[in-house]
Formats: sequence, C-alpha cells, structure tokens
Amino acid sequence: MMQILILGSGGREHALAWKIAQSPRCSRLFIAPGNAGTSLVGENIDLQIHDFESVGEFVQKHRIDMIVVGPEEPLVNGIADFFADNPDLRHVLMVGPRKTGAALEGSKAFAKEFMARNGIPTARYRSFSKETLNEGKTFLETLPAPYVLKADGLAAGKGVVISSTLEEAKQTLDDMLVKEAFGKASATVVVEEFLQGIELSVFAIADGKSYHLLPSAKDYKRVGEKDTGPNTGGMGAISPVPFANKDFMDKVEHRVVKPTIEGLKKEGIHYCGFLFFGLMNVKGDPYVIEYNVRLGDPETEAILPRIGSDLVSLLEAAARGTLHSLKVDILPDYAATVVLVSGGYPGAYEKGFAVTGIEDVKDSMLFFAGLKGEGKHPLTSGGRVMAITSLAPELFEALRRSYENAGLVDYMGKYYRRDIGKDLMGH
Repeated sequence: MMQILILGSGGREHALAWKIAQSPRCSRLFIAPGNAGTSLVGENIDLQIHDFESVGEFVQKHRIDMIVVGPEEPLVNGIADFFADNPDLRHVLMVGPRKTGAALEGSKAFAKEFMARNGIPTARYRSFSKETLNEGKTFLETLPAPYVLKADGLAAGKGVVISSTLEEAKQTLDDMLVKEAFGKASATVVVEEFLQGIELSVFAIADGKSYHLLPSAKDYKRVGEKDTGPNTGGMGAISPVPFANKDFMDKVEHRVVKPTIEGLKKEGIHYCGFLFFGLMNVKGDPYVIEYNVRLGDPETEAILPRIGSDLVSLLEAAARGTLHSLKVDILPDYAATVVLVSGGYPGAYEKGFAVTGIEDVKDSMLFFAGLKGEGKHPLTSGGRVMAITSLAPELFEALRRSYENAGLVDYMGKYYRRDIGKDLMGH
C-alpha cells in the first residue's frame, strides 16, 4: 500500500487522481493544490508546489511513498534533483525526470539539437539570440511561408507564433528578441520551417532503460470551430487517432520513440516519467514538433480512461526501473473529450459562476479543471472549467455522449467547440 502525492491543479491532475484512487495499492492520496474534482477522490493540500522545501517537509511529515508531478514547471526547475540530492528524501519514488531530461521541454533549442544529434525527424531550424537577430532575419528569407517562431523557454504554452508573411515574421522575431515579448523565455528563439500535415500526440512512460507506449491522442488547440481563433490550453481530445494505424505507429516507434530513449541513455540522461511526442503526420511520415516531459492536457482526460492496467503499479515500475516486467492493457474503445471553458477564454474572462447540472450527467466522466468549492454546485475559477470524456466502441457514439452531457452542465458564459473529432470521422 502506498501514500501518494500528486502535484498540480488542472483537469490532467483530476484524471490522474481519479485513476490512482481506483488502485487497491493506493492507501491515501493527496493532491497539491488540487481542485473541486480532486477533492472527490483524494485530499487537497494547500501547498506551493514551486517551493520544494515545503513539498519536502510535507512528504516527510505524511510519509509519502511516491510523487507524481503533473505540470512541467517543477520538473524544469529541478524538483526531481532536489529530492534525489536530499538524503532524507531520496527514498521517495519520483515520477518525473530530473532537470537534464526536463530540458527536452524546458528548452526548445536543446530539444532541436537533441533531435539533430540523434537523427530524429523534425523541421529544419536554427536558433537565434538578440546578438544574432540579423542572421535570424536572413534565415527567414531562406524558408517558404508560413514561418514558425518559438520562444526557447517555458511560456505557459503560448510561446509559439506562426507568421503568414516574411515581413510579419521579421517583426515577430524583433518583438521576441529585442522587446522580450515572452520575457526571459524568448531570450533565445527557434526559427523553423512550417510542416503541413495533421497533428497528433503520442505518449510513453519510461524508466531510464525501457518504455511502454500509451494511447495516442489528438487535441484541439484553437478556441474556434474549424481550428480558428487564438491558441488555448486545449478544447478537446480524441483517442485513439483513427489515422494512426499500425503502419504509422511502427514508423513513430522506430523513427521517433526508440531513438529518443536510446539518445537519452547515450547522453547519460536518466529519464523516468511520462514523455509526450507532439508529432505532425506529413504525408504518412511522422515529424517531431515538440517534446513535453509530462502528460498533456486535455489528452490525459482521453487516454487515462483507456488504460486498463493498474496505474499505480505502472508508475511504481517507472520510478523503480522495472517497466520491462509489466504489460500495459489498452482498451479498444474510443474516448472523446470535450472541454467546457469560460466565455472570453483564452482572453479575459469572468469567474465565480455556479455550475449546475453535474448530477444529471450519465455515461460520461467529468474531470474538473477551473472549479473550486465542494458540494453539488462548485464555482468557476479558471479558463478551462471541465473536460467531459465518454468511452464507446465507435467514435461517433463517444462524441454523441460527451456532447449530450455538455448540454446538461451549465454556468454563466459556458462555451465549447461543437466540432471536436469531426475532422477524423472520414478516416
């Protein structure tokens, strides 16, 4: 039996808590800081997850056996190193890589250089700083439109700008490097060629030596239907991805996943935890757009319900380096996740509205994100309010259930995309 602490407060963390709480191997579950949903399956703790000393004190006081890190920031800032370097804490199982491995997400330039060194297919690119601004503008001239510019550091998912004209791209590069549009995150900017294709997310769990593939998913990032409007944290997700058939997934595994795991080992980076491959399917060939060093959101809410295996056993095996001894059972059903957001998101939005209709939901799972309070009527507290996930043998049926329930839940300013998964129906 294990006492487990999850760090984070979003829909991803509610899904992790929901799945972990089902395990007979979990005796007590804490979530810091958690949300209205995590309080239904565990105990929410008011803890600053970026204050590693406080997390360490809590872990010792409550005899925590395992920590599961939800968001990327604590990993990039070295929470796994803090625990590994402390004699009183190093016995605690940590699901999440150390700083060297977390650089795959923490630095876009490092990730691109890692891919180049290890022969992993990705878009043509170069990195620039304020000092090499003019070289950056010259490099832009060698690429066809549109142009992709990425802030090197963490920018809360908003550090990627796609410019449609050369003039606009040069101005954006100026804004990022000289005017520090993304603060320190854009002190270095990666400029790369635009890849035309369909995006998908592939997930793996690794233990430093071996890995297991988890379900694939496709998320919908833009706020408007038909992928229009500004980028958000994610408006919905589908798993599995119909076009990611065996032939395509074999290419992903042999060209992307295996070379990444082998590359980490070769470079002396012990990688334990989840690894997310943001891919572009370009005419049947996978190219890596980005790495994330944790589970994606809202893809987590679509992939975890499809994992039939005990998640705690899987997480423990990853932390102990014994993944090779386990099998992962993936359910054949489709999962369709629709995200309900606050009106105005991802721009300015109001919060504090009561949510009704939760008790009317049937045949779907609700994963709370921006919701606080307890009882039947929690209050909205964020941009993404909740994710509604349904499982069914057919994609259209999973979508039908999620959309039916999206209509039952209500609050002031409710908005959701009505076309999640529609683009995949013909595949």
